[in-house]
Amino acid sequence: MTDTVLDRLLRYVVIDTQSDPTSSAQPSTEKQKTLGRLLVDELLAIGLGDAHLDEHGNVYATLPANVEKPVPVICFCSHMDTAPDFTGTNVKPQIVRNYAGGDIRLTGDPNQVIRLANNPELNDQIGHDIVTTDGTTLLGADDKAGIAEIMTAVQALVANPGIPHGTVKVLFTTDEEIGRGADKVDLKKLGADFGYTLDGSTVGEIEDETFSADGVDIAISGVAIHPGTAKGKMENAIKIAAEIVARLPKEQAPETTEGRQGFIHPTDIAGSMEGAKLSFIIRDFDDKGLAEKEALLEQITRDVMTSFPGSSYTFTVKEQYRNMKVVLDQHPQVVDYLIEAVKRVGLDPVRHSIRGGTDGSRLSFMGLPCPNIYTGGHAYHSPLEWVSRQDMEKSVETIVELVKVWEERTTA
Repeated sequence: MTDTVLDRLLRYVVIDTQSDPTSSAQPSTEKQKTLGRLLVDELLAIGLGDAHLDEHGNVYATLPANVEKPVPVICFCSHMDTAPDFTGTNVKPQIVRNYAGGDIRLTGDPNQVIRLANNPELNDQIGHDIVTTDGTTLLGADDKAGIAEIMTAVQALVANPGIPHGTVKVLFTTDEEIGRGADKVDLKKLGADFGYTLDGSTVGEIEDETFSADGVDIAISGVAIHPGTAKGKMENAIKIAAEIVARLPKEQAPETTEGRQGFIHPTDIAGSMEGAKLSFIIRDFDDKGLAEKEALLEQITRDVMTSFPGSSYTFTVKEQYRNMKVVLDQHPQVVDYLIEAVKRVGLDPVRHSIRGGTDGSRLSFMGLPCPNIYTGGHAYHSPLEWVSRQDMEKSVETIVELVKVWEERTTA
């Protein structure tokens, strides 16, 4: 197979793989397996004879080592699902050849414009070929650009047996966008020592730190009574929930924070006079900050409830993921070798903290230290998503160089 990374991206993005947070199954949508089966067929055609799709939709494959010395086994991972935030059905990828600068107006919806003012990274894309949608769907470069890059890099390694390398594992997961990407990964079967997710953005950025993350559910039981006779008796659960939200500190919200600042973010509210439920995500870069924000939220809830003596509440915290830097700092070579690979492809490496999480967050704490590599994609989860062909090619080069660094730095 001689497909380019662009060929692959264009083939993958037209397959609808949106995950569904309302489903308890994994994969949450069977259509994710459609892409998985295609990837297995392509991996087999490249020559990775053990490529297969498991019952959860995850794809596993192995590129055997071509050297005798015991090089650590490394894994490259991307996720197949696209975000539920915007439709991924009937994607029509467009290519702006030899981008000359300025805004990009999308062909399917003239109101959708990729504006230079909002995408300053476009200043570095003059002369590049920019892939977008027509403006009516998301593109799915998150994370099909990562998949295309891994597939193309593996293809290059097979086609060039003169490049010495250890064993390389390939892992494509489902349901990353709804926080379940690592739930059904079998690390024993995978058999890797270290991993790298291809799920980043701007080329040159190495993401070795994520938020630590928890979810909080607050269930409120109010006092329901006929409104005609409610004076002094009714305690409306909807109003209790609204008052909790109204008291949230404005300086600790996603829309008012940046950099290493964490936040308290309500994601859902539902209910009736009798009962209501609030859902939150809590984010911070260290566990202490996470605990402080959860304590603050519960204190707000207690304070509000004092005005409603007949009502009650439950406050449930669920751990989601933790800052992968805690694990990566114990294995500095994983990031050091990546920095070297980035330099070798002519980029300036920039260590970057993710205001979010990746499969690598969970995988790191499961025993697979796993920083994140750039894919070249931008404006994820929206119809304004875009990616440069040349940046994707740079990511492919980075994977190949990283494999070489691991082999070179391993002494027999």
